[in-house]
Amino acid sequence: MPTGFDSKGKLRIGWFSTGRDDAARELLITALNSIRSGELKIEIAFVFCNREVGESEQSDKFIELVKSESLPLVMFSSAKFEPELRRQGLSGDEAALREWRQMYDEHVYKLIEPFGAKLSFLAGYMLILSDWMCERHTMLNLHPAIPGGPKGAWQDVIWQLIAERASVAGAQIHIVTPQLDEGPPVSFCKFSLRTDKFIPLWNRLEEELRCMSLDELRDAYGESYPLFAEIRRHELAREMPLIVLTLKMLADGVIEIRERDVFVSGEKCEGGLDLSEQVDAAVADVLKG
Repeated sequence: MPTGFDSKGKLRIGWFSTGRDDAARELLITALNSIRSGELKIEIAFVFCNREVGESEQSDKFIELVKSESLPLVMFSSAKFEPELRRQGLSGDEAALREWRQMYDEHVYKLIEPFGAKLSFLAGYMLILSDWMCERHTMLNLHPAIPGGPKGAWQDVIWQLIAERASVAGAQIHIVTPQLDEGPPVSFCKFSLRTDKFIPLWNRLEEELRCMSLDELRDAYGESYPLFAEIRRHELAREMPLIVLTLKMLADGVIEIRERDVFVSGEKCEGGLDLSEQVDAAVADVLKG
């Protein structure tokens, strides 16, 4: 039996989440529904949350969901762990922050190691992993940009796409490494920003930039700016199908991760597997409007 699979041939994975919003619960529910339907031949070996009961209304809802599904739950509060060192790190002391991250991750690793999962998925996990953890446990993360695209939070990614007048956007699942958002891509999907739906929005942008800078426009409209909102709508709709398809291919052995290298059908795949066609088919009805 390949490493990371149980006796029934199911891929055992860990699930990391801070549980900070509705999307965190939706991601887990989608995965569980796909498991129940037989689409995903995986077993969630454990769910790790870096919050405990009482720290947040949203994370409490997430924890209740995990318990209601009878999933093994591991909670270890990042806010309560070495608070003085954490505060020092968050105030700008990078050495203290690195030390705190490694100390925290060492404790987390001790908690999850007994479950025997060799792979974990970050599904709304809001902490940056230490170099120490990246070297010891394979983690996959969703990033809202295609390989080689903008880095950072999804809001920053979209504004960068707009600033660059990008013609393509998308999302990727990559291996987590010490270099933030730069790990080897496992899979990705992309879509055009130059369709009939987008062109009038780009034209409006150019008109408005005659009177104000992009920064001023961002401050005035934020996430409600029509071009921004439409890019986000298309990208967000693709996230869950991309996650499910990637996990399915990992469970089926089509995609393999060997020592941080990605293999597809036994062949090394440097840039990740392009799942645009399959993801587009999955979201066609959702994006008709």
